[in-house]
Amino acid sequence: MQQDAYDVVVIGGGAAGLSGAMVLARSRRSVLVVDSGEPRNAPAAHMHNVLGFDGKAPSELIAAGREELRAYGVEFRSGTVVSAAPGFSVTLSDGSQVKARRLLVTTGLVDELPEIDGLAQRWGRDVAHCPYCHGWELRDKRIGVIVSSPMAFHSTKMWRQLSPHVLYLLNGGSGPDAEQAGELAARGIPVVAERIASVQVTDDQITGVRLETGAVVAVDALAVGPRFVARSAVLESLGIKPVDFEMGGAVMGTHIPADANGATSVPGVWVAGNVTNLGATVAVAAAAAQMTGAMINMDLIAEETREAVDAYRHRTATMFSEEAWEERYRGRDAVWSGRPNPQLVTEAADLTPGRALDVGSGEGADAVWLARQGWQVDAVDISTVALGRAAGHAASAGVAERITFSHRDLRQEAPAAGSYDLVSAQFMHLPPRERAELYAHLAEAVAPGGTLLIVGHHPSDLATTVGRMHFPDMLFTAEEVAGALDAGAWEVVAAEARPRQATDPEGREITIHDAVLVARRR
Repeated sequence: MQQDAYDVVVIGGGAAGLSGAMVLARSRRSVLVVDSGEPRNAPAAHMHNVLGFDGKAPSELIAAGREELRAYGVEFRSGTVVSAAPGFSVTLSDGSQVKARRLLVTTGLVDELPEIDGLAQRWGRDVAHCPYCHGWELRDKRIGVIVSSPMAFHSTKMWRQLSPHVLYLLNGGSGPDAEQAGELAARGIPVVAERIASVQVTDDQITGVRLETGAVVAVDALAVGPRFVARSAVLESLGIKPVDFEMGGAVMGTHIPADANGATSVPGVWVAGNVTNLGATVAVAAAAAQMTGAMINMDLIAEETREAVDAYRHRTATMFSEEAWEERYRGRDAVWSGRPNPQLVTEAADLTPGRALDVGSGEGADAVWLARQGWQVDAVDISTVALGRAAGHAASAGVAERITFSHRDLRQEAPAAGSYDLVSAQFMHLPPRERAELYAHLAEAVAPGGTLLIVGHHPSDLATTVGRMHFPDMLFTAEEVAGALDAGAWEVVAAEARPRQATDPEGREITIHDAVLVARRR
């Protein structure tokens, strides 16, 4: 079954997931966000410390983010990812599958609260855990801090910054040590030792906690430190296990370990947000995921560069083989325009016809033109398909008797020395060593008084929009070729970059340059 494929599948569509997706989409990556629609902060009516969205519902941020991401081409699917397999094949809860080159997991965490009757129902409203997230809204209220976390004593002092009416609720646990007790007393924070039975609510508002003794302690809000548990099922399907998360030497829950950029122990799998950083707020999770998204993009770039280098080396090694040229010609009815190369026309028009060697004659346009000018032409090419077409064109032009077509590789079988009045090599591009060896053989094939004409694409063309194949070391200047000739044996008539007009693939008129060497053997 054909699967949809993406550069990156983001699992989890909260602030972290959308932030990572934004960076990737703006880098022109194909991105799918899969989200179950069950955000951790769903019970909260408002979020804070998010510039531009302070006091607004979390859903507003998500809706705005999704709208922005759709404009960049990000796709969304509702559902849960149940597993992922190396490769990565991602299976959703509806049984569908998608492929991804990379995974960004931002599934967040689950808050495990103390088992106190009525507590969970008030979570995200008047039961809070983060002074920075919700403290301002609870300022000056009677706040009961339930000692349920190793960080309870620390957070109690933070709540005291926001209200003078704070209670330290041990809920039947161990009391503070002497130093802690002194600090609580100094800040006017009473300690309530008894176990809590339930949360008291009146008119949809917490009014107190009922202790197991039956007594009621009046409070307007409760602060509690939950145990944070990473949502790790999809990661565990890839062999990535959650580990204890410690803060100040105390275990606060579980998380997925990752490096500073979000990379996990499995290459290609990345995490961001609360699934790896239990203490990350909305803004912190979004910022971390922005960095992780950038690192994923860089990871993909590195992979694509490796693949491009391998393909480049393979093509360089094979593109000049007989098989490659045969395939190229077989793939199209005509590869070239059928017109003679303009620099050949310019340089040979006034030469006295004699015997000419047309190197890499292709479909025969240059050979036919030379024959019409009165030359006796040896047309040589590595492709039998091209030579067959060239022979047909020569016959149609009525000059077949003036052209000899030869299937040869001049790199392996050099032309006879001193045999030609004109040797023409038009756009014969090869790797540097092969090119130097071939051009040396071509120069030797020129008879005294004869002309060597070598034309190629100038390296400056690569900076234009002409769409030239990008093989920089196969391009050359005329001066480079001229420098290899024996000055005592050759007169260099021209060694220059000649401009000519061309049309690029988008229809724009541009100027390109031919590297033109014209040399006469003394």
